[in-house]
Amino acid sequence: MDIVLRTIAVFIEVIILMAITYSVLNGARLTAFDLGIGPKYSKAIAMVLVAIGFIIVVFFIAHLTTFYPAI
Repeated sequence: MDIVLRTIAVFIEVIILMAITYSVLNGARLTAFDLGIGPKYSKAIAMVLVAIGFIIVVFFIAHLTTFYPAI
């Protein structure tokens, strides 16, 4: 039973952290466009931010599965 509760808790925390990461990276994208980077680079910026987001989420998953305390 402890494994199931721990898995559910890690899953919920990963979902919350993914939402926070998405919001922060979307804010960085909007800031880049407000600073004058034109729509010419929007795909490149999107790909870079998706890659950064993927790396961050993988780090969160690895960290939570390794160091999450037992329930």
